[in-house]
Amino acid sequence: MADFPTTARVVIIGGGAVGASGLYHLAKAGWTDCVLLEKNELTAGSTWHAAGNIPTFSNSWSIMNLQRYSTELYRRLGDEVDYPMNYHVTGSVRLAHGPERMREFERAASMGRYQGMDIEMMSVADLKDAYPFMETHDLAGGLYDPNDGDIDPSQLTQAYAKGARDMGAKILRFTPATGVSRENGEWIVHTDKGDIRCEYVVNAAGYYAQRVGEWFKPYGGRTVPMMVMSHQYMLTDEIPEIAEWTAANGRKLPLLRDVDTSYYLRQEKTGLNLGPYERNCKAHWITPDDPMPDDFSFQLYPDDLERLEWYIEDAMARVPLLGQTGINKVINGPIPYAPDGLPLIGPMPGVPNAFEACVFTFGIAQSGGAGKVLAEWITEGQTEWDMWSCDPRRYTDYTDTDYCIQKGMEVYGHEYAIHFPHHEWPAGRNKKLSPLHTRLLDAGAQMGAYNGWERANWFAKPGDDTSEEATHTFARKGPWEPRVREECEAVRDAAGILAITGFSRFKVEGPGAKDYIDGLTASRLPAPGRIGLIYFADARGRIVTEMSCMVHSDTEVGLITAALAQWHDGELLSRNAPEGITVTDHTKNVECLLLTGPKSREILAPLTDHDLSKGWLTTSLEGHVAGKPAALVRVSFAGELGWEIHCAPEDSPAIWDALTGAGAKPFGMYALNSLRLEKGYRAWKGDLSTDYSLLEGGLDRFIKLDKPRDFPGKSALLAEKQRGVAKRFATLIVDSPEFDAPYMSNLWHGGEIVGETTSGGYGYRVGASIALAMLRADLCTPGTELEVEIFGQKFPATVQEDAPLWDPENTRIRA
Repeated sequence: MADFPTTARVVIIGGGAVGASGLYHLAKAGWTDCVLLEKNELTAGSTWHAAGNIPTFSNSWSIMNLQRYSTELYRRLGDEVDYPMNYHVTGSVRLAHGPERMREFERAASMGRYQGMDIEMMSVADLKDAYPFMETHDLAGGLYDPNDGDIDPSQLTQAYAKGARDMGAKILRFTPATGVSRENGEWIVHTDKGDIRCEYVVNAAGYYAQRVGEWFKPYGGRTVPMMVMSHQYMLTDEIPEIAEWTAANGRKLPLLRDVDTSYYLRQEKTGLNLGPYERNCKAHWITPDDPMPDDFSFQLYPDDLERLEWYIEDAMARVPLLGQTGINKVINGPIPYAPDGLPLIGPMPGVPNAFEACVFTFGIAQSGGAGKVLAEWITEGQTEWDMWSCDPRRYTDYTDTDYCIQKGMEVYGHEYAIHFPHHEWPAGRNKKLSPLHTRLLDAGAQMGAYNGWERANWFAKPGDDTSEEATHTFARKGPWEPRVREECEAVRDAAGILAITGFSRFKVEGPGAKDYIDGLTASRLPAPGRIGLIYFADARGRIVTEMSCMVHSDTEVGLITAALAQWHDGELLSRNAPEGITVTDHTKNVECLLLTGPKSREILAPLTDHDLSKGWLTTSLEGHVAGKPAALVRVSFAGELGWEIHCAPEDSPAIWDALTGAGAKPFGMYALNSLRLEKGYRAWKGDLSTDYSLLEGGLDRFIKLDKPRDFPGKSALLAEKQRGVAKRFATLIVDSPEFDAPYMSNLWHGGEIVGETTSGGYGYRVGASIALAMLRADLCTPGTELEVEIFGQKFPATVQEDAPLWDPENTRIRA
């Protein structure tokens, strides 16, 4: 082909709405030398049969950003690229059957207000006014999203394509990618029509993303964590009453979602489109007798309405008009699902200059924001919003086929489920167990999954309600609450022990290892024999991650970080490592037990040959506990006298038995969260995220702007310090008797929103509800009175001193 491009800056594999949006946004960013490859015609995958609903509603801050941006883009895109589009902004009504759903709606509405959207709560009377054909007798209320609507997915994709082409980008239809190879630091994407050499490659292959992902395994890749679900929706014949209502009102009915029953109902021309998400759902292409075809372009599965019967009957009872007409067409097509139902957008784990923009369950609604985020990742190396919720590195080595299928079906069957703070989803569990697992269960542990590792959340006593149903509440009080209180009091008054299985651990070795790490962090490295927190920033000075650092020598540095950060932080350390520097992951080689409380020295002393007189933030690497080799690190995320005991996993049961036998009380992650809030200790991807700078995060004491060595973000932080920090980290005491502030709760002062919470919970040592927050800098004075919006209610809150609420002088931790 004479016009076949043999080079490009970026090659995108996949021509659905997301791939086309990525190309469009790259071109908008000035990267016009980019190519999109599509094996068939544009939209041939999930895009062509998508229903095209465009919600902004989400309980995820980043997903709401993504979807809000999309709706804003779609309003102007047709005019910008001169391509006609059927985009109907109809608004939507979400129904609530009970108070917990209303609380979820209140939370989403408050986040929408912060983002500038007028999402409104609705009474039962409001529901009837908005949707007169609906029965409302069993409802508690609802939510109205004025920005919701629907769009023609094909027209949207073609609009992206036209805009990208007009700016100089290329789209090659009927040009399937057949593989990739790497040569001299560049990618070569192979097709039947020739090879394209490029700097970056993007997997936007939709439900074929896992197949495309296999091509990258020789270059450090992994199997893409996903599966494919069958999603059905049905279109009815014309309904005269709807035709009359539309003619009289000059608009379509709002989109209706009965989320407690689990379906959407949308006006389609003058009929209805009903789309359930059923519990008895069906996965496809997961067994040998149902293999994924090489090409499923513009194809559908056979109708399977029997499994939807209950949902159809419920929808007919809700909107009786639905039962008075016939079904005109059934659409049953494949939709990809990641284990949490959220897409994969960002760097491909382990692979240089490769990105993912795939596994979109709601790709039409999210394609606009996804293209923006993808383009930012590629062109700037960072994104405007913290996008950890979609980052492919959030999944690591536990996402085998079984896990992906179990979780995909669970998420699909609970697509509209409320995500309660103390609820643990049961599918796909026990992927990574410590040798302590049976001991924890025997002690009553109620487990949670952390990067696939099972940890104890709290310890139940006989007679406690440990059912899944008991966790379906936003309230502070539940069966766990008295036990968490007891666990916190044991740590306060005596000693507790917690198995923190799965800490991510890295060893950086080689000539200049210490200098290499020093050049990556904004912090000063601790001296040998000590441990310290070090912080990493991006070019804007925003918080990338936090690690605990131990410098063993100029050629060896040990780093410990959050379980969830394993692949994220491992890549941060290794991607730019100079020749001779190695970064190795030792996560599975070490177990960690936290022994903490005023009697922890008394309990530990007879069981160890370590020197327990060493001060806070010191390390003791050679010695034994309960006769087993173990290192001691004098730190405690609980804020009491204590030690982390690092040992071989197989030795942990003997150490656990010895310490519990000597009086240490097992405690869990819920208690640890309460204890850390009282000390103002930050949590990764809540209090510590790229939505905030290191200075905004109140991490000034960890930042060494006078370091002789440069580090990422230094110039941005110096500039921010000179102009003044606009918002600051603050600790609040909240007068809320029943609920604690969830992430991203609005802070109010003088009738305006002045900040947001980053985490919240109850502090049992101080006897108060605590919120950590980002607040307008001029309001950070201790004693300032604010209000925190929690599930639609405003509760009084007071700004505290810039010090821990519990033991502000740190005398207990230094004892």
